[in-house]
Amino acid sequence: MENTENESPDVNYDEHLVSDLFKQKVTQGIDKDKTISLITYVLGETGEAKLKFIIKSLLKKYGKVDLMDLLYTCAKELIVNSTKAAIKRLAFKEMGIDPSDELEYENFMHSFKENLTDKKFPYYHAKMKENGFYIKVKFFYDHKKIILRIINNFPLLEKEEERIREKFIKAKKYDNLFEFYIDHGDNTEGAGMGITMVEILLAQSGFDRHVFTIYSSKIKRETVAKVELPMHPEHVPIRHGFNAGH
Repeated sequence: MENTENESPDVNYDEHLVSDLFKQKVTQGIDKDKTISLITYVLGETGEAKLKFIIKSLLKKYGKVDLMDLLYTCAKELIVNSTKAAIKRLAFKEMGIDPSDELEYENFMHSFKENLTDKKFPYYHAKMKENGFYIKVKFFYDHKKIILRIINNFPLLEKEEERIREKFIKAKKYDNLFEFYIDHGDNTEGAGMGITMVEILLAQSGFDRHVFTIYSSKIKRETVAKVELPMHPEHVPIRHGFNAGH
């Protein structure tokens, strides 16, 4: 099943924002072991409520509600990260930026990180739809694992691939988020730290760091961030992506 979320952003979560029809479709889909999908442009208050309902319903099915905060935080961070990647491409177009020009790209990125905050996301909602950009959230699952995929409908730039690898390497320095925040303080906003934080959070929660991977395909024109949470001791995650082998 697939739903499109397109509400305005807000930090609060209320399950009453989720329609009975949506709840029914999700519940029926999970009962039949179907893949659950959510499409968003800019994840807003209603989208967050839908995302939480999906995750809670999945985890209840397998008696793993204790993983709720972990899986929701990973999903939210990666969706925000994917939204920023899409907005960046809109800004390239609006400002006439050539991302293959190294100096032009670096100057743009400095300004982009300084000025883009979650409060500016609503401005880009309609523009993402007009330009065909979206983020698809997909859940695959069985009694052995839950797989979360956050999908952008465009491939990574070479510079982005390099920086993602750097972030995975940086994350290996930390065993928990406290150490990470001691080093970085309040400098995480707009600095693309979501990838680093997700890996540290997973490791801190006792999972192998390789359950989180990112891969990109120019042929399929997509970029996928994947979190594969084992729910059975015999399950071995498939390692594929930039985090594999590090």
